[in-house]
Amino acid sequence: MEMFSTSTVPLLEQVVGFTQSRHSVLAGNVANMDVPGYRMRDLSVSEFQTRLAELIETRQRAPLDGSSDAAALSPGESLAVDPTDRAMTRVKESMRDILRHDGNDFGLEHQTLELSKNQSMHNLAIAILNQQFRLLNVAISERV
Repeated sequence: MEMFSTSTVPLLEQVVGFTQSRHSVLAGNVANMDVPGYRMRDLSVSEFQTRLAELIETRQRAPLDGSSDAAALSPGESLAVDPTDRAMTRVKESMRDILRHDGNDFGLEHQTLELSKNQSMHNLAIAILNQQFRLLNVAISERV
């Protein structure tokens, strides 16, 4: 499992989780557009990207020689260990509490555009994850 904690899999997992959460919020906006007094909501993409960049920076500073105190993980345990644990937690928190209730009444076109951009980010993360798992499968099966 150490192999996953040092790969991009945990980062991509966070991107997929964020895009799923944001899709739900944006879809709720579209569903409630005609409700009197409803305020559009959104998850802050820039805040999420900032937290993710902090996580990447923290991971890059972590020792690569295996000298860290990180214990081996069992299936089902958090992939975030040692110095990246706090950064991973901050990335997850950015998905929960950054809702804008500022009264901006964006139109259907804006919501559709945001849904489309969000779907593209989600699809990209899934495609990269699939490619990494295919490469892992090739390595395991020793076939090209």
